[in-house]
Amino acid sequence: MNGLPMCDILLPDGRRWGTCEIAGRFFARLRGLLGRKGLPDNHALRILRCNAVHTVGMKFNLDLIFLSSDGCVTRILRDIPPGRLFVGGGIRSNEVLEAETGRVDLDAIPPGTRLTFRQG
Repeated sequence: MNGLPMCDILLPDGRRWGTCEIAGRFFARLRGLLGRKGLPDNHALRILRCNAVHTVGMKFNLDLIFLSSDGCVTRILRDIPPGRLFVGGGIRSNEVLEAETGRVDLDAIPPGTRLTFRQG
């Protein structure tokens, strides 16, 4: 969508949960979803090496899924509005999936769920 690498997000049973863009480089991680008007259904931005985000300048609310280094969901925060200076995932978090509120099925991935990623 924005020139970033893409991958599928898989549930523990191998079913596809969604698709994500991967923000691994410094400027991609820094920019995040700034300037975007929204995201499609079942789509997220995966920010690597990240345990906290901000929503300053965002145009839509976010659902945030924080993950440990082994892909386990450590924390889910729903419907975070624009303008927050700091939203943290906790000390065990190593990366975050950012999705537009209501666009992904958060009930399918409670904390402790291990997600895997497959480049497509």
